[in-house]
Amino acid sequence: MLPTLAPGQWTTFDWWPPLGWWPEAARDLLVPGPSASATFVLPPTPSSVHAARSFTTGALTAWKLEELIENMQLVISELATNALRHGLHVAEPGCEPPVHMSLVRRGPLVTSAFTDPAASVPVLRHPGPLDPGGLGLHIVESLSLRWGWSALAPQGKIVWAVLS
Repeated sequence: MLPTLAPGQWTTFDWWPPLGWWPEAARDLLVPGPSASATFVLPPTPSSVHAARSFTTGALTAWKLEELIENMQLVISELATNALRHGLHVAEPGCEPPVHMSLVRRGPLVTSAFTDPAASVPVLRHPGPLDPGGLGLHIVESLSLRWGWSALAPQGKIVWAVLS
């Protein structure tokens, strides 16, 4: 049984961006303009990262923000891969919850947000020259105005990045 949640508190398994949602740590970036959102569920399959990029291209094209497609696809690839690789290992075998991906537009800004059930915190690593990976969040940081994460109840997190 899930604990009682405070108003506005979301669980990993039911989080969808509520109307007007924006990461608290990026509220100072907001400017007036059109608002929209689109959400996609990524099953734990190898093709999910490609599907997330395709979904992103479709949403940004519909919102007439084609200039964001290339950078957003790189950010989406990194965040989706991290959510699927590191976020689903906590699920019970045969009962893996999906990763939820949302794109939220506020004026010229778009936030990509991913939820997963893991409690592990995303951290910028400083891999050595021969390490196979570890630069994904550096890519996210270099392409976004701001990125971060928030815990979800009773477990899990949402990792987000804002692009303009």
